Amino acid sequence: MNLTLKVWRQKNAQAAGAFVDYAMSDVSPDMSFLEMLDGLNETLQAKGQEPVAFDHDCREGICGTCSLVINGIPHGPDRATTTCQLHMRKFKAGDVITIEPWRAAPFAVIRDLVVDRGAFERIQRRGGFVSVGTGHAPDANAMAIPKRQADLAMDAAQCIGCGACVAACKNASAMLFVGAKVSQYAHLPQGQPERFRRVLAMVEQHDAEGFGACTNYQECEAVCPKEISVRVIGEMNRDYLRAVLVGVE
Repeated sequence: MNLTLKVWRQKNAQAAGAFVDYAMSDVSPDMSFLEMLDGLNETLQAKGQEPVAFDHDCREGICGTCSLVINGIPHGPDRATTTCQLHMRKFKAGDVITIEPWRAAPFAVIRDLVVDRGAFERIQRRGGFVSVGTGHAPDANAMAIPKRQADLAMDAAQCIGCGACVAACKNASAMLFVGAKVSQYAHLPQGQPERFRRVLAMVEQHDAEGFGACTNYQECEAVCPKEISVRVIGEMNRDYLRAVLVGVE
């Protein structure tokens, strides 16, 4: 099928960007979206033109780097799917497809469709870990954890830190990401010693990075490729309120 791509091109965060139109022909419906972009770049390079910069790594829906807004939707029109798992059969011949980077002040454009998501890494460093001694693997396995709590922790731990929640939110809030990273430990005994210090530190870093507040539009949940529930935001808010009101040792 033949398509028209409107791709955002921008040299760096300081330069002005603009959409550039590219015609694509003979696109197979079995191609992934990133394979289609590979084809575009091969064509551009054959013409001696600069290829389009875009992020990718595992191409298996695990790493979260394929951050593209496709026709106004982070990761495109297929629910619970990363861009690398989106196939061209979701489009039809003659379609005009608009492709742009995440749009959020904390995610500065590095080049074209690549943004700097270092803010997520800094939030993680503030509390997205367990530093207390938990023993060896056999010791951890010997610790009885109710199945519901284990399931809730694993649901939250599915977050791949892609940033789609931020791109979809009108406030550019990263509360779904922070909530997931807080909640995955809050449901486990290993996460209890640092539970309230963790939530205070991570929310503080979230705000310092310039992300907005959550106003419960739930667009974040709608575009999350791992279908993380906004429930984790409520859990994070409850822990944060308790930490502020009661204090943290």
